[in-house]
Amino acid sequence: MPASSVGYLRSSFVEPSPAPTSETGAIGWMRANLFSSVASTVLTILAIAFVVWIVPSILKFLLVDAVWNGEDREACLSKNGVEVGACWAFVKARFAYFMYGQYPIEQRWRVDLTGILGVIGAVWMLWPRVPQKGIGALYFFVFLPIAAFILLSGANWLGLPTVPTNLWGGLLVTLVISTVGIVFSLPLGIALALGRRSKLPIVKFFSVVFIEFVRGVPLITVLFMANVMLPLFLPEGFRPDNLLRVLIGVALFSAAYMAETVRGGLQAMPKGQYEGAMALGLNYPQMMSLIILPQALKIVIPGIVNTFIGLFKDTSLVSIVGIFDMLKTVEVSLVDPKWATPVSRASGYAFAALIYFIFCFGMSRYSIWMEKRLSTGHKR
Repeated sequence: MPASSVGYLRSSFVEPSPAPTSETGAIGWMRANLFSSVASTVLTILAIAFVVWIVPSILKFLLVDAVWNGEDREACLSKNGVEVGACWAFVKARFAYFMYGQYPIEQRWRVDLTGILGVIGAVWMLWPRVPQKGIGALYFFVFLPIAAFILLSGANWLGLPTVPTNLWGGLLVTLVISTVGIVFSLPLGIALALGRRSKLPIVKFFSVVFIEFVRGVPLITVLFMANVMLPLFLPEGFRPDNLLRVLIGVALFSAAYMAETVRGGLQAMPKGQYEGAMALGLNYPQMMSLIILPQALKIVIPGIVNTFIGLFKDTSLVSIVGIFDMLKTVEVSLVDPKWATPVSRASGYAFAALIYFIFCFGMSRYSIWMEKRLSTGHKR
């Protein structure tokens, strides 16, 4: 037999075989993520058992047995011994109060317009694909606060009747306090973080004292101090609005925590970044604004957003000093004899929890999206 007629190698490639069914698709995902080991299998079974135990009863109360329409408490009372679920008719009847508080009904379009302007500013600043960020920053930090103040408070020269802040309430107050706290706490926190790392003893001393003092007391104490003690340090006869005092207290409190978050990012920066910036001849402001802070803030995005979420939820504490935030309006509505039923309380708190969850989950998802977008070239 001639040697050329004996083949030891294939003359063509073997067609790739599909992966085993057990390693692909839903079955493969479940094996890899839910049943990869004995411990994982036990935890998966326990989690499924917990969900099966708790979720149906919650859905039954919130949706299946819920009362969606009604004129008063009679609609949400048990009938013939049959218990009813959530009283959404109560939430529906008090929805406007949850959103606006006692803001005059005929003037609530001003709150809606402020909300629309705020959404435009937020999208302009937070969506990277929207151009003209410089104009957007001017709109968000200059035009929007002035417009919001005029619209919400009123301006006689524009024909807008004055609405005192003691009539504000509900989600309006919650968003005003959280937005002001978020917008002002970040730059204040950055300044305090830089001050704490400053080589100037006086600057470092006052920064450390402020941060440690504020972090050493609860937010309720800060609110009481802002409400009671702040007027003592102001000129005679000048008493700022109650809501303004709360805004100052919340912003300063959040700034102290923000400072420590930013300081963590600054300490995570390699020394070579500072040396490289100085080798380029950059002075301190240029080095911090162009080299260090952009990288440090990117590192601590989760911590910053975590502080924002905590601030948003802590706004419910302002009711201690007489501010009617959304949670307080829910509590006040529960004593209304027209809607006093055994399920009204759970329904009101469920609605408040849903509103808080929507905003907090939205901030969390945006943080994750932004973190992934900025860390494209630094995945490990």
